[in-house]
Amino acid sequence: MSNVKVLPLIDPADGQDVAPCCPPLTERPMNAEEAERAARMFKALGDPVRLRLFSAVASHEGGEACVCDISDVGVSQPTVSHHLKKLKEAGLLTSERRGTWVYYRVEPSVLAAMGRLLTLPTAA
Repeated sequence: MSNVKVLPLIDPADGQDVAPCCPPLTERPMNAEEAERAARMFKALGDPVRLRLFSAVASHEGGEACVCDISDVGVSQPTVSHHLKKLKEAGLLTSERRGTWVYYRVEPSVLAAMGRLLTLPTAA
């Protein structure tokens, strides 16, 4: 049984459900605040363990994952918690405590905003 989930595509052109981050890199130079926000996201994903955790949450069935389901990334539980905290601080994950477990989710708007940042200009 595969836990791969296809996320719905969000049209970044309409701006709906897209978390504000930055303009596409090809649109105009970023200002300092936009660059700081984008760098925080990419820095968080620049660590292989964090990228694996982010991918595990994003691809998990139902669009969310319990920390108990994604902690097998080759590091200790305290280290997993540290990396998940960094992903949350960067705005890439949200979480909700349910009893003793914490469930993590990647908001589709975050993926859309990151995709929008890296889009090429459309030919007119």
